[in-house]
Amino acid sequence: MQFTATQIALLINGKLEGNADATVATFGKIEEAGAGQLSFLANPKYEEYLYNTNASVIIVNDSLELRQPVSATLIRVPDAYTAFATLLSKYQELKTQQLAGIQQPSYIAPTAVTGDNIFVGAFVYIGEKAVIGNNVKLFPGVVLGDNVKVGDNTILHAGVKIYVDCVIGKNVTIHAGTVVGSDGFGYAPQPDGSYQKVPQIGNVVIEDFVEIGANTTIDRATIGSTIIKKGVKLDNLIQIAHNVEVGSNTVIAAQAGVSGSTKLGKNVLIGGQVGIVGHLSIADGTKINAQSGVTKSVKEPNKALNGSPAHDYSASLRLQSMTRNLPELEKRVKELEKLVEQLLAGRGNG
Repeated sequence: MQFTATQIALLINGKLEGNADATVATFGKIEEAGAGQLSFLANPKYEEYLYNTNASVIIVNDSLELRQPVSATLIRVPDAYTAFATLLSKYQELKTQQLAGIQQPSYIAPTAVTGDNIFVGAFVYIGEKAVIGNNVKLFPGVVLGDNVKVGDNTILHAGVKIYVDCVIGKNVTIHAGTVVGSDGFGYAPQPDGSYQKVPQIGNVVIEDFVEIGANTTIDRATIGSTIIKKGVKLDNLIQIAHNVEVGSNTVIAAQAGVSGSTKLGKNVLIGGQVGIVGHLSIADGTKINAQSGVTKSVKEPNKALNGSPAHDYSASLRLQSMTRNLPELEKRVKELEKLVEQLLAGRGNG
């Protein structure tokens, strides 16, 4: 697919500078892009590449002041990064819209209800009484259990598994290998030291406009629902345990884990490899630095945390600074001890 600079500018409400008829067919990084490619410049650190890139069209910020002539056609927008992301989304939509029909072999239960313009890839399984909305794309190897509901415009990539009774909203994207609705980790200790499994009879509810990375696992509730609310973004390799609630527009980076029955507020930011113990409440807007361990509820909104156990971010930085200075402090203490010993010895001689 080819697009002119004029068409791109219309899509992102940008202002053109240069050849309006310049055409692009693919995307490229500004330091590597060639003729016929579209790139963007948002980070000032990369401005030097603007003046010698071979890209045909470049999206830049309105505020950018040119220091040298530029051969590429520029499209100025308030936020180049956001505009480029919008353009990539449009491009991806065009590609997925071309997918339609039902490939074989696949299985759709007689009682399942499917919407218009769906795509069902090879080896997809759709269980009894499942409900699939319009424009849904199910890539090869997707499994939808009985009574699963999938909303309009949702995309489930290869190998996604949705267990029975789970609900997926509209405009959701779930990447390859993710499992939604597997059993929560519930076992009752017995007097003889063994463990009796506690049946997990709840489900998972994923609301609209959620995106979930590859190989993430979201456990079904023991009773009730594990809930991922509207606009949440989950990275790859994340574990969400049973009965967890993740508030709207919360973002969680890779390899993080949230233990059972913990409630995350809205607009929470969680770094990679963070661990959060069970039955906590995390206030709206909390920011948790990578590799932190959260063991207590966070009641104050918009607080930044760091460390294990996690505590106030600024205090943790001061503590780290003090720790780095400990060898020098130890040296000074020993010198002071020697000086005191010499003073005391001198006084004794006097």
